[in-house]
Amino acid sequence: MANITVLGAGLVGGVIAKDLAKNHTVTSIDISQNNLDKLNNINTICADISDTANLQNLIKGCDLVVGAVPGFMGYKMMQNVIESGKNIVDISFYPEDPFGLDKLAKQKGVTAVMDCGVAPGMGNIIFGHHDSKMRITNYECLVGGLPEKREWPYEYQAVFSPIDVIEEYIRPARYIENSALIVKEALSDTELVNFEEIGTLESWNSDGLRSLIKTMPHVPNMIEKTLRYPGCVEYLKVLKESGFFSYKKIDVNGIMIRPIDITARLLFPKWKMESGDKDFTVMRIIIKGKEDGKTVSYQYNLLDRYQNDTISMARTTGFTCTAVANLVANGAYNRIGISPPEYLGGHFKWIRKYLEERGVNYNVKKN
Repeated sequence: MANITVLGAGLVGGVIAKDLAKNHTVTSIDISQNNLDKLNNINTICADISDTANLQNLIKGCDLVVGAVPGFMGYKMMQNVIESGKNIVDISFYPEDPFGLDKLAKQKGVTAVMDCGVAPGMGNIIFGHHDSKMRITNYECLVGGLPEKREWPYEYQAVFSPIDVIEEYIRPARYIENSALIVKEALSDTELVNFEEIGTLESWNSDGLRSLIKTMPHVPNMIEKTLRYPGCVEYLKVLKESGFFSYKKIDVNGIMIRPIDITARLLFPKWKMESGDKDFTVMRIIIKGKEDGKTVSYQYNLLDRYQNDTISMARTTGFTCTAVANLVANGAYNRIGISPPEYLGGHFKWIRKYLEERGVNYNVKKN
């Protein structure tokens, strides 16, 4: 049993804290007392962890930190935790290069696992598992979290911070084609894809490959695309082209305002998941290449739905994180430095079983 501090008690952070509390002593820290009040029988502290001294003081006595804060806070939070000499497993999707903290983590003797959610996260773990057994030539990941109930105009609800979601719509998308790095605008190359039980969804380029671009340079073709209901992308392109997602301040009646802040404030009530709202997570991963001298193809399919009063995106993200947190807490994974999730490919079978015990099932077909 370890003493674990979970930073952030939102929809995903709360699920993480509850799951870890089954086997560990957990303290949850958040600036929102309302979020903390939802965590029964868990130690809670209402505090602002954006302050470095405050954060480092709060994590003094713990064995492991789990990060579940908004992306704009993620890099600094991770840096502060590493400087404190604490191991960390993190789901924050921040824009900075996490390998910028690798030297510090090694100096401090810290195990720091980043991007430990669904995709990036479990998709990378699956990738790492097969990379050790075959010569991969093609990797494609299609993934999305969507509400069961389609409501006009966006047909979308957010589990994460609204600005984190908007970042997906504006951050240039990188993918690898014929061993060359291709950079395109987010929301580009829209395609319609059919999924059994779900129907037709819309896919578009997003920047989800993340660390794979650096750690898997020998794989000639890699791409990740986000899924939404058909028609959603057109709305987003209109907002983007009109400047609603811009970080550049504009003058509004003498007040300098970032348009993205206004947009996030306006969209949050429309995207917010209310009590009783249900969602699903769908992911399709196709890995092709040579294995034992033969051409092979693996297809992983995930269709996870809201259950046990817990939204699917929080389950699929949170339980991947808690699986890895258990491996780090128990000493089963102890690589010093920054670890992207693909480095945990050797633990794929254990992590998959952990998820299955919680009702998250990755089904695989081999051709």
